[in-house]
Amino acid sequence: MHTIGSLGKITDIIDGCSDSPSRFLGPHPVEGSGNTKSAAVRAYLPGKEQAWLFHPGHGQSVPMKMIHPAGLFEVMCPMDGVTEKGQYQLRVDSGSGQMKTLHDPYAFPSYFTGFDLHLLGEGKHWNSYDKMGAHIRTVNGVTGVNFAVWAPNAKAVSVVGDFNDWDARSHQMNRIGSSGIWELFIPGMVAGEKYKYRVRQSDRAVDKCDPYGFAAEVPPKTASVVVDLSTHQWKDQAWMEQRAAEDQLSRPMSVYEVHLGSWQRNLEEEHGWFNYRHLAHELVKYCQKQNHTHIELMPVSEHPFTGSWGYQTVGYYAITSRYGSPEDFMYFVDYCHQHGLAVILDWVPAHFPKDDHGLRRFDGTALYEHDDPRRGEHPDWGTLIFNYGRNEVRNFLVSNALFLFDKYHIDGLRVDAVASMLYLDYSREGGNWLPNEYGGRENLEAISFLKEFNEQSHLQHPGVMTIAEESTAWGGVSRPTFDGGLGFSLKWNMGWMNDTLRYMRKDPIYRKHHHGELTFSLIYAFTENFILPLSHDEVVHGKGSLLDQMPGDMWQRFANLRLLFSYMWTHPGKKLIFMGDEIAQWNEWNLEAGLQWDLLEWESHQGMQKLISDLNAMLVHEPALHEVDFQGDGFDWIDCNDWQNSTISYIRKGKNPEDFVVVVCNFTPTSREDYRMGVPMPGTYKEVFNSDNSRYAGSDVINTDEVHSDNIEWNGRENSIQFRLPPLATVVLKRV
Repeated sequence: MHTIGSLGKITDIIDGCSDSPSRFLGPHPVEGSGNTKSAAVRAYLPGKEQAWLFHPGHGQSVPMKMIHPAGLFEVMCPMDGVTEKGQYQLRVDSGSGQMKTLHDPYAFPSYFTGFDLHLLGEGKHWNSYDKMGAHIRTVNGVTGVNFAVWAPNAKAVSVVGDFNDWDARSHQMNRIGSSGIWELFIPGMVAGEKYKYRVRQSDRAVDKCDPYGFAAEVPPKTASVVVDLSTHQWKDQAWMEQRAAEDQLSRPMSVYEVHLGSWQRNLEEEHGWFNYRHLAHELVKYCQKQNHTHIELMPVSEHPFTGSWGYQTVGYYAITSRYGSPEDFMYFVDYCHQHGLAVILDWVPAHFPKDDHGLRRFDGTALYEHDDPRRGEHPDWGTLIFNYGRNEVRNFLVSNALFLFDKYHIDGLRVDAVASMLYLDYSREGGNWLPNEYGGRENLEAISFLKEFNEQSHLQHPGVMTIAEESTAWGGVSRPTFDGGLGFSLKWNMGWMNDTLRYMRKDPIYRKHHHGELTFSLIYAFTENFILPLSHDEVVHGKGSLLDQMPGDMWQRFANLRLLFSYMWTHPGKKLIFMGDEIAQWNEWNLEAGLQWDLLEWESHQGMQKLISDLNAMLVHEPALHEVDFQGDGFDWIDCNDWQNSTISYIRKGKNPEDFVVVVCNFTPTSREDYRMGVPMPGTYKEVFNSDNSRYAGSDVINTDEVHSDNIEWNGRENSIQFRLPPLATVVLKRV
């Protein structure tokens, strides 16, 4: 026994807790007499009483000697090319009298180069997903799956699954030097196999799903699943080339935010979910009808609790299996691109849940999270906060973003809860937080991570968009990192959303006393690249639907909501609404119930749907409404001071000075038949949009005839026009 290893090492292997089984198992050269080179081939086959080494070159099976009653076998054979390359096979009695033939997992070289390990240690291996996790590959003519996981403080790690009866002794992984990475190639394994890592921690063994796993079982089951991500044949090359060549910020952007499980319900399935492929066709058809330019999906990364809406992620690299396979989701994105729709995903690098099969204390220590709860736990959500100061953790997250751009052709990531990442005292009282090294409240490590994420995203995938859901006054969120900013493409304008909704909820008779809430957004509108959001957050947790939040009788509620949308679409900034808003849903969003599509039997709800479709069409076709969203020269007030009449008017301008529209919004239920307004240029003006149009179930106070300007000074301008201004409505006019 002493010639083949220490008793302790053998015991570790037999107990399933070895950190380097390949040092003992597999082929090992031994010194022989003369010029003959020999190898000792050892295999651990728990519970087996007989084993043979099969040499495919000459078709002979050589009996192996049992050297330990637990199922440890050895045989001496020539050290030839077959032995060196691991192409020999092991044969065992399956227990039913049938022979089972398999390749030896411990006979194959590592998938990792020294450079891989260096980059991972530095936190700069941007395509770490090509090495970490489970990868189908062929080594020396033998196909199988290579597994790799980071668990530096684990005592031992095994791959377990149905393929080995969840026996941790069968496929023990090798620790690669001091990298903290464990690896094993399992020959013969194919796509579709379920697996977990059994991580032996200091006091227990825990089955963990793969942090880099590309697929998982349908919850509540939690195993990772081996998949091949290279099978889909993409057909969106033209889209991808055009995306990289264009300035996305000067293009029209109307985002339809969707929760895939409740946008449309499948009554024939237990959970009510449709497949990604079905949803691709239905959503694209609907969004084309509504003239949206982008679809934003609430998180589709794997999450254990459906009620979290995906915002408590366990499998960052796994597209949720609730709606199909990774290839089904690739089809979804591909189909959207082929039909002119961009796809944005909600992404949650701020925190993760405490589920035991996930990232929490992965190797028995605070590996992905901070150990101190004052840094590592989120008090509001009961989740754990990433340790952004750790190279491997930062690499894991940045690579995840690049993975979604690379493998799934995603057009943008909306980063959730950025404010909670920026401040160490976010939602924390007094002494429940730790200051940074300079004594401040800024989370310097998270800031560094966000900058790195944005830099690499834009550098490696030109044309993609990164969007921050950030609710504070932090400066430079959407400014380049070289200019001191965080580097996002866009920032959600939470101030506009809060002020505007608060204003719109007021009875029109009181609005004149709150006029500043309406106009305040233009003071800071060009300090960031803003997107105006009316998201799912505004129609949950007792807030009611948008329609339900509007004041007045039935007619006024619909008119107010049409006014809100019309004002939003003509205000500087990109646009986002949540599914159901466009049909004036009465109920709060409920993921179990789906949307109230039956409301479209009513003219008033049909009208709202048509309004959004027409607003989107106008947004796309009028350069003045999308080309210059983020600079002051794309906007000019006509009158922002008419607080007594709760009316505002302004100009939106495109890159060409001749490209402009004038907009007036009346936030009272009073119609004005001879409303006069100054205009930037003399000429003839035509009404191109009126939210009071009967097409939208309005009262039809519209301007059917063209309006000629008068040489009458008004609003500080030399020329003015007179027209009908409908109640609770927005009118858009264009010079013809």
